Amino acid sequence: MDPFLVLLHSVSTGLSNDELTELKFLCRSRVGKRKLERVQSGLDLFNVLLEQNELDSEHTELLRELLVSLRRQDLLQRLDSFEAGAAGRVPPEERDLRAAFDIICDNVGKDWRRLARHLKVTDIKIDAIEEKYPRNLTEQVRESLRVWKSTKREDATVSHLVRALRACQLNLVADLIVEDQQARGLEDEDVSGRGGGSSIAGSLTSCDSDGPTLGAPW
Repeated sequence: MDPFLVLLHSVSTGLSNDELTELKFLCRSRVGKRKLERVQSGLDLFNVLLEQNELDSEHTELLRELLVSLRRQDLLQRLDSFEAGAAGRVPPEERDLRAAFDIICDNVGKDWRRLARHLKVTDIKIDAIEEKYPRNLTEQVRESLRVWKSTKREDATVSHLVRALRACQLNLVADLIVEDQQARGLEDEDVSGRGGGSSIAGSLTSCDSDGPTLGAPW
């Protein structure tokens, strides 16, 4: 059974009718009026947010914001417990990719459309992302990366992102990712006492020579 769905079920059963009304009000900018009118429970609301990719096991920020607004410390503690357990279950490659996403979101800015197109995100998807987050540049960037990751699945790697950034002349952002990954590799070495973590950073520093030439298809 999916631990995240168990968490959402637990949160839903803990909500009063008044609290559900508050959550629906807080989600008005994210969920259309007709969909909100059909929401009769916390699970209904969470289902909508899941379908719209506003919420998932890797991105619980919105759920935390909502629970903070309700001042429900007991439900926040359940979320804390889930996140602590989830952190231990995340493989190193996924942690590295999340870290790269954070760096891109903080530094790419309005160039995200160019990067998204190089990552083969379609113009239709890009337009949908802009419509979904019209006033939130960071979420536009992150959603484009989520779409890319969902499409590429196991082929969505940090090295792939670094090559794309360099192809878009976003070398500073690429360098930040490489430096961060190298630091993570050193931390893994210190913890494990072995050199296993250095292979990830090594593959990044050589990704330009290993990857395609500028503008070449992947």
